[in-house]
Amino acid sequence: MNVADRRYRWLPLVTALFVTTLVISNIIAVKLVSLFGLFVPAAVILFPIAYIFGDVLTEVYGYARARQVIWTGFFCNLIAVIAIYIGGLLPAAPFWSAGGFNTPQAAQGAYQAILGATPRLLLASFIAYLIGEFLNSFVLAKLKLRTAGRFLWIRTIGSTLIGQGADSAVFITVAFAGIIPTSGLVQAVLSQWFLKTAYETIATPLTYVVVNALKKAEAEDYFDRGTDFNPFVAS
Repeated sequence: MNVADRRYRWLPLVTALFVTTLVISNIIAVKLVSLFGLFVPAAVILFPIAYIFGDVLTEVYGYARARQVIWTGFFCNLIAVIAIYIGGLLPAAPFWSAGGFNTPQAAQGAYQAILGATPRLLLASFIAYLIGEFLNSFVLAKLKLRTAGRFLWIRTIGSTLIGQGADSAVFITVAFAGIIPTSGLVQAVLSQWFLKTAYETIATPLTYVVVNALKKAEAEDYFDRGTDFNPFVAS
């Protein structure tokens, strides 16, 4: 049976978890937090999990399946952004209040402040996501071939170094170039890159458990021999 025709029991759940972490990460990213003296978006606590799921998808099911899930995540996040934007445009009910905001105007201002991301930030997020995720999947698939399926930790950490590095560099540069000085841009990129990579490195034992369990449950351990790595190919 062609791998494209196979039906996997656990792939829908992995896809759902991947998309959920992605959408939530983009919502909470508006808050900047201080961790170990580094200033990063709150999404740093969750977004690296999307990369872990990306590793699992590529390692178990192959690049083509991961490509489908990456695009699924992209369009689900786009729907969420559009829905939040339209929600912000709709007129507030005259009796609406939220939290400590006692008037509809105050509550609407809070909604816009938290959820009303600027077009520039959204553009940066979308571009960084696609570049980072596809690089992560591509590098992992190629390393799997080079290592003949051994040394999973090399593939997960190596792909994360490249994918997360590109994601952080693209997002920070597109979102904040011209707003904060170059030294600040470099510091922000390195801070995000370090924390995200450290996160996945620490989570490596969990990745091993999930990957091995899925390979056994799905009877699949895909190697991308002859795969078309074009991210825009439908498969």
